[in-house]
Amino acid sequence: MRLSTKSRYGLRALFDMAYNAGTLPVQIKDISRRQEISPRYLEQIFQSLKKAGILKSKRGPQGGYYLARRPDQITVKEIIDAAEGDTLLVDCLHEKKGKKTTCQFEANCVTQTVWQEATERLNDYFSQTTLKSLCERGQAMGVKKEQDHRFTYYI
Repeated sequence: MRLSTKSRYGLRALFDMAYNAGTLPVQIKDISRRQEISPRYLEQIFQSLKKAGILKSKRGPQGGYYLARRPDQITVKEIIDAAEGDTLLVDCLHEKKGKKTTCQFEANCVTQTVWQEATERLNDYFSQTTLKSLCERGQAMGVKKEQDHRFTYYI
């Protein structure tokens, strides 16, 4: 399986949000700058994440995007599913989701069991990995947090 930039950038952006702002609103331009992702592309990705109920948005000067739930409640699997649609390793497994298969060996394909088991294991791993666990990894790796300048006051 090869994940598209939509899911890879989506995960990076949501990690950035959780790590730097928690549940506070974050502006696309800040995520774009820190993660070096096009703001236009982030907008497209965020629309899929909003539709999936992972993100919400708030208008206005203190607005931006924010996590719809706490970081410990959002899994990598949810993010990938919102961006990709599914995480099946091979096309012949699509029939299990109600789609027509194109495999001529479907009835007697031993390797299909390998792909099915690998998909299940991968999905289990993605389901157990949350944004909170990624934030903990980031902290352990020494990833620097950026202070939100909207809430910094000088006298």
